[in-house]
Amino acid sequence: MFSKHPLPRTSCFYSTTPPTSSSPHKPESLLVKKCIFLLQNCGSSKLKLRQIHAFSIRHGVPLNDPDIGKHLIYNLVSLSAPMSYPHNIFSCIRSSNVFTWNTMIRGYAESESPEPALQLYRQMRASCIQPDTHTYPFLLKAVAKLADVRIGEIVHSTVIRNGYDSLAFVQNSLLHMYAACGLVDSAHKAFELMSERDIVAWNSVINGFALNGKPNEALTLFREMGLEGVKPDGYTVLSLLSACAELGALALGRRVHVYMVKVGLTDNLHVNNALLDFYAKCGSIREARKVFDEMKERNAVSWSSLIVGLAVNGFGEEALELFKEMETEELVPSEVTFVGVLYACSHCGMVHEGFSYFKRMKEKYGIVPKIEHHGCIVDLLSRAGLVKEAYQYIRNMPMQPNAVIWRTLLGACTMHGHLTLGEYARAQVLKLEPGYSGDYVLLSNLYASEQRWSDVHVLRRKMLREGVKKIPGYSLVEFGNHVYEFLMGDRSHPQSDQIYAMLAEITKRLRLEGYAPHTENVLADIEEEEKENALSYHSEKIAVAFMLLKTAPGIPIRIVKNLRICADCHLAIKLTSKVFEREIIVRDQSRFHHFRDGFCSCKDYW
Repeated sequence: MFSKHPLPRTSCFYSTTPPTSSSPHKPESLLVKKCIFLLQNCGSSKLKLRQIHAFSIRHGVPLNDPDIGKHLIYNLVSLSAPMSYPHNIFSCIRSSNVFTWNTMIRGYAESESPEPALQLYRQMRASCIQPDTHTYPFLLKAVAKLADVRIGEIVHSTVIRNGYDSLAFVQNSLLHMYAACGLVDSAHKAFELMSERDIVAWNSVINGFALNGKPNEALTLFREMGLEGVKPDGYTVLSLLSACAELGALALGRRVHVYMVKVGLTDNLHVNNALLDFYAKCGSIREARKVFDEMKERNAVSWSSLIVGLAVNGFGEEALELFKEMETEELVPSEVTFVGVLYACSHCGMVHEGFSYFKRMKEKYGIVPKIEHHGCIVDLLSRAGLVKEAYQYIRNMPMQPNAVIWRTLLGACTMHGHLTLGEYARAQVLKLEPGYSGDYVLLSNLYASEQRWSDVHVLRRKMLREGVKKIPGYSLVEFGNHVYEFLMGDRSHPQSDQIYAMLAEITKRLRLEGYAPHTENVLADIEEEEKENALSYHSEKIAVAFMLLKTAPGIPIRIVKNLRICADCHLAIKLTSKVFEREIIVRDQSRFHHFRDGFCSCKDYW
């Protein structure tokens, strides 16, 4: 059903006959009972388990006995021993019962190599062993790890045929499997059909939504959970913080934080790491630092999360200082830590230091650079204006560059005016990811900056001919425990008249400060006035107007944008932060921008 080749029943490497040396003569049944008693009371010690196993061999206990075998296998699996050990015992047993088969399937499902669990299930059916209520949850766990929805659907149909689909723990396993396979809508549908839903079911679907790019749905389900009187636990909190981070929903995440304190989850290392990461991704780096400072226990993930958070929020110097503290504490940095360190060097323009850290990562810590680290070096050179050097670095990389690296170079060419190299970078991206509209926009920007409007029109016709659709830009803001989404020229909001009146007022006050629309990169050969109108209604400007209208003076404004912020919006929001005396934090596709008093943390590189 799942594999053409069943698992081999290999010969046992353990003796099943009494040793020739003299040993106490006891009835076999008493020896078996004694071994079973020892196995049932050995606790969580692998050493004791091995000693009991050795005792069994030494005293001639037949290890092909199903009772001895099942207890040995159960204990080994429970202690997460390497699966080769219980598998060899399993291969010796005369006639394994369903409990032993289930234990083996569970062991492989919980291991790093879950494929044999499916093979065992096939072999189990071929041996005429009828699966029971415990078989399918273990099997579905293996399928979830493999993220193989085709097999998952086959197992689901088998579950229904065998009449196990009404059991809560089987239903929960199905939810988890569909969510892990990315079919979160199928998981939600199965969830809605359940007559009784426990905390595991709620968590499975909430986490599925959060991990599959549907944070709004995750938060909606959390609210429903509260209305039904189901109390969240640590797993719920982890999923919620992930969803809040994705949306930039700071207020709701703070409520989750309050709940953590209320129920005593602030001592949970994993939850604290998620909380730290949430604040960093919402641009509230001071709160992230406060969480870090108050943690009773920290691990390398804690340090790495804050280092990365500081780096992407524009606090490169602080990120590097924290890395030095981490080394002083003699904690071993990970691959992720060095992504943050290299990004910090990039943000600070520390080219020489960036290469030094890159060398230390390899030589001192033995970390083999991955594509992300090489991407950071390309970004480091690009941000410093060393575009040709970045290109040479890409050519000499020990691995094939991906689309992200070529796209970084393309963005640098657009920023620094390297047309020929930009066209080459775009050609490389086209080979790897031909349908991404953002690359067309970057190249169009490059052509527009050179006043090459005929090339802009050719590129646009090519997009239409190849069916490439421009990804609509949107901006998310949180107000009153609700996340609002705005599109370019959006008038769907009930208060759109007031919003656009505020937008006009902002533009008027900015012009008094010397603001002139940055029309150079409007991708059309049209009149200047039309270009200015096109720029006026970008989604982030509408979002800023809405928040200025709805929030009290002095309250920071936070915006999450799916695309890169354009030059004109960057300039306008920078001046808005000064004129209206507001801190405005924008998280765009590439980085954070902390606007305050007319300055931006990115130092005007966007």
